[in-house]
This record gives sequence, structure tokens and C-alpha cells, in this order.
Amino acid sequence: MISFENSQYIKEQQKYTEQVSLEKIRPQARFFDDHEHEEPWDFINFIWNEGRKTLKILAPGEETSEEPFMLQIHINEMISWGDIGFYMCLPYPSLGGAAIASTGTEGQKNRLVERFKGDKPTWTAMALTESHCGSDSSAIRARAVQDGDSWVLNGEKLFVTMARKSLIDSQGFLVVWATTDPSAGHRGIKPFLVEADAPGVTPGVKITKLEDKLGLRSSDTAVVLLEDCRVPLENLLGGADGKGFKGAMKTFDSARPSIAACGCGVARAALEFLKDELAKDGVKIRYGVPRNLLTSIERDIVDMDAQLRAAWLLTVKAAWLVDQDKPNTKESSMAKAKSGEVTSKITQKAVELLGALGYSKKTLLEKWMRDGRIVDIFEGTGEINRLVIARIILGYSGKDLR
Repeated sequence: MISFENSQYIKEQQKYTEQVSLEKIRPQARFFDDHEHEEPWDFINFIWNEGRKTLKILAPGEETSEEPFMLQIHINEMISWGDIGFYMCLPYPSLGGAAIASTGTEGQKNRLVERFKGDKPTWTAMALTESHCGSDSSAIRARAVQDGDSWVLNGEKLFVTMARKSLIDSQGFLVVWATTDPSAGHRGIKPFLVEADAPGVTPGVKITKLEDKLGLRSSDTAVVLLEDCRVPLENLLGGADGKGFKGAMKTFDSARPSIAACGCGVARAALEFLKDELAKDGVKIRYGVPRNLLTSIERDIVDMDAQLRAAWLLTVKAAWLVDQDKPNTKESSMAKAKSGEVTSKITQKAVELLGALGYSKKTLLEKWMRDGRIVDIFEGTGEINRLVIARIILGYSGKDLR
């Protein structure tokens, strides 16, 4: 039976992460929002050299909790409460690492663990999206051709989160999804592990552009060009029997609750700020009072509280299933779809209710509204996740319900 009471260990990790958010993240959040493409190295180095000693979940292979994924979503929520862009900057395996963990061979998983035991911060990135296909990952055109003892990769990938940190700033990993047989549709799509030979040295891989974004501005998002990028045959993720497209989709079963937790953190930050500002003006929210007796603002706050709680409970359920090693595709999509919607609505409503103060850059509220928009977009848009949910509930395939 799922328990909603956090273990003492998770409570201690939450408290530590809250301290990090208050002391290391919030004071720098506005600067890095205003200075996109600069990097919060003080925070990164602190996490790598000190923070990960406490936050064991950030060091692959060193998880000490009996509920490692439940711990992860609580950390994600709290760091994103500080700043979701800083969360994306964590020197942590992230989505690319999740792909390695879920589809890689034991040797590939060990390479990931060893790389994260080094002296310098390391990242992984996932290269999936292309200019002609965003949500429809089965339409990938990047090619992988076997040539002797190597695979040769060619193509262009867009919106690759943390590509610069994975390839330029560290000797990290890039998981590239490419097709070995365009006529085979999604069955021909395979994941390939591209490793930086050294920071800034990855033959056949070039970062051609860093995106200027609405939010999430303290993290990098890049366009990556692959031109005759040669990787060993052993770098086919999962080996000769790689899990291909289904492996990519399986990766999202853990990635989506992770991002849902981040959205809940952003929404909670906005809601708490709104309540604090209203309290300064003497506005007290009367919980437990019949709805028809509440003021308009009180009804808005109560609704925001309820919707945030619903999103968080869906996220907890999806995370619990991961730790129980049970299927959670439907639940992870539910958590992601709900969190994306709730984060956008709460941050926007908070700006609306506070008027000029909410719109002003004197506070972080307008930034949270911009940052929160991404939660409904990446790791599968809200529309795509609703399709996933509908297909599972109704028993349809992707071909039947698009």
C-alpha cells in the first residue's frame, strides 16, 4: 500500500535541499535569468564537491534510500522551488542517464557510474527532437549506418537540454536517437551513446546554436549537428539487442514524474509568494468555510491549493510505482499532464492577482510564470500525454488514436 508519510531520510534530504535553495539558488536566480548563456558555476561546483555527498541520489550507484525515485522527486520539487533552471544545471545523469540506466548494457551503465565518480562535474544529454518532428518521435530522420566496427551518425537535433555542459564543459555523454532503417518506421530507431573524448572534443559533433528562451534561462538548450560522427558498435545502447524506440518511450516513464515534480515546485513557490503578499495586506484565507461565503480571491486560492495537491499526489503515485518496479506509463503521463496544466494556471493566476507587483521584475513571480510554461511542453506535451492516457484506458494503439 502506498504511504503518504515521508521517511525520516527523505525529510532530512528535503530540509537540506531547502537550505540549498534558499542560500545557493534563490539569491542568484534573477541574475542568471537576465544573463542567459552564463553558467552558475558556484552552484554547480558546490553541488559536485559538497552537495552530492549529502544528496546521494545525485551520485549514480550510491543511492542509499529504500525509495530512490521517491527521494528524487522530493529533491526535484525542492530545488525547482528555488529555481527550475538551476535544477536543469545539476551535474546529474538526467534524461540521457535515465536512457542509459533503462536501456544500457551492464558495461554501459558502469561507464556512466565511473564517469560520475570523477573529480569534475559531468552531465548527460538526450538528443531526440528534430526540426520536422517534436512530439512524433517515431518520425526521426537522423541516420545511423554501420561501417565496419563503427556506427556513423548524421543528422541535426534541436532543443537538446544541457548539450553544452555534456560535450563542451565536461567529458560527458550524449544519447542520440537515430534510425538504422527509415523504411522500418519506429522499429528502425535506435539509441547510440556518444562520448566526449575530452571537454570540448567530440569528433563529428558540433553545437551550432544556443537557444534564447522564454524561461529556464539558467540552463543551456542547443542545436546539435552530427556530421559523420563515428562511434564503436558497442555504443549501440543496449548492445546488439538494443531496445530501440520502446526504450525511448520507457525512459519517459521516469522522466515525466521527475518533471512533474519540478512543476509542482515552481507552482508551490508562486502560491506561497502570493499568500505571503496577500497576508501583508491583511487578506486571510478561510479554509473550511462554505464556498458561497468565500471571497473571489479566497476561492481562487483554495482552488489553486487543491489543484496543486492533486498534481503532487499523481506525481507521488507515479514515483511509488517506479520504486515498486511496476508499470507506470499511464500514471507518469497523468502526473506530467496535470502538473503542466496546474503550473501554468497557478503562476499565471498569481501574477494576475498581484497585478503590477506580479508583473514587475522586482520579484521572481513573473519569472516563475515564464519558467513554468516549459513543464507542459518538454518530456511530451500535455496533448501527447493525454493521448497516451486515452490509448491506455481505451485500449487503442497509436495507429488507432492520433
